[in-house]
Amino acid sequence: MLSLSIATPIPKSSLPLPKSGFAGIQLNQTCLVPTLRGRPGTAYRSAGAPASSVVMMAKKDEELKEIRGLTTDEINEQVVDLKGELFMLRLQKSVRNEFKSSEFRRMRKKIARMLTVKREREVEEGINKRLSRKLDRQWKKSIVVRPPPSLIKLREEEAAEEAEKSA
Repeated sequence: MLSLSIATPIPKSSLPLPKSGFAGIQLNQTCLVPTLRGRPGTAYRSAGAPASSVVMMAKKDEELKEIRGLTTDEINEQVVDLKGELFMLRLQKSVRNEFKSSEFRRMRKKIARMLTVKREREVEEGINKRLSRKLDRQWKKSIVVRPPPSLIKLREEEAAEEAEKSA
């Protein structure tokens, strides 16, 4: 199950730089280690792979199915909204407010998935790369700047609080 090989000592005359002749240990196969959840020794996982990799792939597949179910216009709208959310996160970071740093990566990945599905559809339609970039530039110029959904929701909540205070 686990093979272990120890490197042979290197003669000091050939390499004078290392002070020790021990070159290290090489593991040829991954070993099973107990997980931290539950009782120790009951559940095992591979030492190199995260415990939830299967679950994460399933979530990505579900998300891709949802994205592929959208129309191209809906994908464009969601990309604009997500980019606005990303801008709000950057703004929170610059002002040093509390925020989840993992949201940056999650949003960037979601935007990339949507744009990938959009490009897949263009390839199916026979639109080449050069024309795709031209259409993309035109689309970016046509975007009407609007506040992201989180900011709209925050404004609505503040307006409701003010209405309760005045009433």
